[in-house]
Amino acid sequence: MKIGARRVFDSLNDRAKHDLVGVIRMPESSVSPVTSILRRVLWAVLALFVAVAIVYLDRDGYRDVNEDGVSLLDAVYYATVSLSTTGYGDITPASDSARLINVLVITPLRILFLIILVGTTLAVLTERSRQAFKIQRWRSKVRDHVVVVGYGTKGRSAVSAVLSDGVEPSRIVVVDTDQTMLDAASMLGLVTVHGSGTRSDVLRVAGVSRAKSVVVAASRDDSAVLITLTARELAPNAQIVAAVRETENVHLLRQSGANQVVVSSETAGRLLGMATHTPTVVDMVEDLITPDEGLAISEREVEASEVGGSPRHLPDLVLGLVRAGTLHRVDSAEADAIEAGDRLLYIRKVTPASE
Repeated sequence: MKIGARRVFDSLNDRAKHDLVGVIRMPESSVSPVTSILRRVLWAVLALFVAVAIVYLDRDGYRDVNEDGVSLLDAVYYATVSLSTTGYGDITPASDSARLINVLVITPLRILFLIILVGTTLAVLTERSRQAFKIQRWRSKVRDHVVVVGYGTKGRSAVSAVLSDGVEPSRIVVVDTDQTMLDAASMLGLVTVHGSGTRSDVLRVAGVSRAKSVVVAASRDDSAVLITLTARELAPNAQIVAAVRETENVHLLRQSGANQVVVSSETAGRLLGMATHTPTVVDMVEDLITPDEGLAISEREVEASEVGGSPRHLPDLVLGLVRAGTLHRVDSAEADAIEAGDRLLYIRKVTPASE
């Protein structure tokens, strides 16, 4: 097959930054149209003052048809008709009052006209360049971020939990093929990448190789396995957490490189079963796994004063401790004494009980 002069890219990661506009979407700052117009007017006024100063300082080099020299008002008049691209016609203001009216009334109307007529067009033309610059800057600086593959119900809940832990929205990247989902993520200030998480070039564009954590929230178990395999190949040291619907696929996710696997269907089924005879227990479980209200399960490093003591005697309600990457329940023998370097899993209060 003959290939034309236009370059063909086999990988998204090999594309130039301007070719990634539309694939990567950087979050936009929310600025009202009135504020945007006011900013443009201020820049126009600043340019006018600079032009007036230049003309007035070099006034001996200008000639006036009245042959009476160039005054400050003449300089302002010359600057306004020049910047507004009006030029000179067969009718020109000759008196000071006419020129003053031209400066105070006509020129602001011209500027407003130019803003309305040209401003929107310029914004559209420069949007692609701005996005390309932001993408280039983001890709060169992003490190230790969180990549969420799939922005369905599970993905949105995962993002909510990550945000509640204090992670900045700009350090969360959402990968999905549904543009509607990506638009919703972008409104939260998240960086979005349009594409399938099963493709290695899409994950490279999302910066998976430099990510701290990867959340696999695909709607299909086979997709979750492929995404996990690809992510682990790109990021050998990242923390990969994956969700599956069926328990029989847990070992596949583990073998693919997932550090943690959550069985979504069985977890929901257990809660449904518990709700039939102990509904209040379900309420408490929901409270514990909801990170932004009530009580929440958290993890922290041990303090120097706590080393050697028992986690059962701490003011915090400790559920277990993590030692060398292994979780030990608080009632196990390994958790009898806290060692340096341990991390505690405990229940913390997010909001007062009255709320």
